[in-house]
Amino acid sequence: METNFPRMSGWKNGYDPMQVDSFFKRARESFEREHPQPGDLDARAVRTVGFDLVRKGYHVGVVDAALDRLEDAFAKRSRDRLVEKSGQDSWVQELTRAAASLRGRLTRPAGERFKHPEKGVVGYDVIEVDELCDRINGYFTQGQAMSVDEVRRVLFRVRKGERAYDEDQVDAFIDRVVEVMASVD
Repeated sequence: METNFPRMSGWKNGYDPMQVDSFFKRARESFEREHPQPGDLDARAVRTVGFDLVRKGYHVGVVDAALDRLEDAFAKRSRDRLVEKSGQDSWVQELTRAAASLRGRLTRPAGERFKHPEKGVVGYDVIEVDELCDRINGYFTQGQAMSVDEVRRVLFRVRKGERAYDEDQVDAFIDRVVEVMASVD
């Protein structure tokens, strides 16, 4: 199955076309299957996939946008299956549980929401991460406008020591926020 993503030109690197085509083929098979099977892809697999960069590969921005749409489709399908199987209340309970798991971090004081990296290791800028957390908290508690793509595409400056948060913890938290937000839209 050949996808129709544009390729990078000149000396610019893009995503490895064979890896991208293979992933999208597998995603289509997983998505179109009426009953999920072990090993099928889901929204989390789409969100966390990575591809090698190669010369004249697929355009990164175009593939990333397609992955965002695919992730949203998987999240919606998962929600619809849960509602069909167990009812709307079950989906609301699951969503409430997932959102509650985020609340613990969101309500911590600024500068204390995540652990700091080990000495000499870089991490994400504490102030920028805390600002994003405040916005996410406003989204969940006060209905403030925010799109899932704003969270997906966030970039933080790097820092060290007490001015940084551990990248892995922040990334895992952001993945969970995206998961919850994508299942709502």
